Amino acid sequence: MSEPASQPENIHGTAILIGDRGVLITGPSGTGKTTLALTLLDHCRARALFSRLIGDDRLLASAQAGRLVCRVPATIAGLAEVPGFMPRPLPFEPAGVIDLHVRLVPKAEMARFQEEISEPVAGCSVPRVDLAERNAATALPAVMARLSIMPFL
Repeated sequence: MSEPASQPENIHGTAILIGDRGVLITGPSGTGKTTLALTLLDHCRARALFSRLIGDDRLLASAQAGRLVCRVPATIAGLAEVPGFMPRPLPFEPAGVIDLHVRLVPKAEMARFQEEISEPVAGCSVPRVDLAERNAATALPAVMARLSIMPFL
């Protein structure tokens, strides 16, 4: 028998694909989720690595075959919210499997060296790393290192 379909959980976050890996970025409003996502997309594009936005600000998250899948609601598909401007269009993928949850937190709450931890999102355990909010410059190498993506191979 197949599993009964569950209702997707509506979560506040931004998700992107880097190669075949998905990254979910969460944190309160104004913590830099979109800025980090755009920084990661730009970093990958400059190195000829495939990268795409899945969704910005709102995602529909569900567990499928033991993996977390995030989808963008149709009403905001392909749009990224840029502070001070209306949402702007970007190339996007409608859904992706999430391999890493980046949680943006105040710098004082971030451990300098973090244990490998996982946390449930929409009922699915996902590896998580806490990074300082509003600091894409330091979050960028941390995400790339955690995913073992160029230059961290």
